Amino acid sequence: MDATPGINAQALRTDLAAAFRLAVRFDWHESVGNHFSVAVSGDGRQFLMNPKWRHFASIRASDLLLLDADDPSVMDGPDAPDASAWTIHGTLHRARPDIRVILHCHPANATALAALKSPALPPIDMNTARFYGDLAIDPDCGGIADDAADGERIAAALGDCSTLLMANHGLTCTGATVAQAFEQLYFFEKAAGTLLKALGSGQELGVMTDEVARHTAEGWKAYAGMADAHFAHLKSVLDREEPDYRH
Repeated sequence: MDATPGINAQALRTDLAAAFRLAVRFDWHESVGNHFSVAVSGDGRQFLMNPKWRHFASIRASDLLLLDADDPSVMDGPDAPDASAWTIHGTLHRARPDIRVILHCHPANATALAALKSPALPPIDMNTARFYGDLAIDPDCGGIADDAADGERIAAALGDCSTLLMANHGLTCTGATVAQAFEQLYFFEKAAGTLLKALGSGQELGVMTDEVARHTAEGWKAYAGMADAHFAHLKSVLDREEPDYRH
């Protein structure tokens, strides 16, 4: 099973391996669970994903599994990913071929927000407003998310948004590139932290009007290049300190 000609699969392997190592540095990892993936075929159905129960800190580009979203027999093989990884990523790569990168994890602030009875992200600052109109919420936790029905529900809940907050579960961020998806994860975790601190003050939130929030979210689009610059810097740190991620 080969990547589509014209798509640099090795570069995608390298970027995704970097995302795993960086997730550890930001303390977004969870034991040897959670999973990131990136599509390597034009139709978005062949994708790279981390092996079952491999700690994010040890993942190298060559460790990533090449899977086909249309081939459920991968779950019968010796290198099968864990069931929740296949359910979430396999389903999303089948349902949304426009999504190239899917990052699913349980970072502390996002997960705490997902545990609230009303896990909304009101626009109270620049970072929370970044997600105005681009955040979906799956209100129906089905547990570990390890069966087909869970996958279909999650895909439907995401809709045409880039980011999905999964009630009582965690966070899924998507993007056209690893850098873009990683930037969404980075800013959502910061935004959730700001909201939780503001709620913790016991004071009433100063929520932007819809007009201001919409304007702010639109304004973020002019800064799309930040993702590439930020990720390039973070990779340069890994290149100095953990260069084996590229291997």
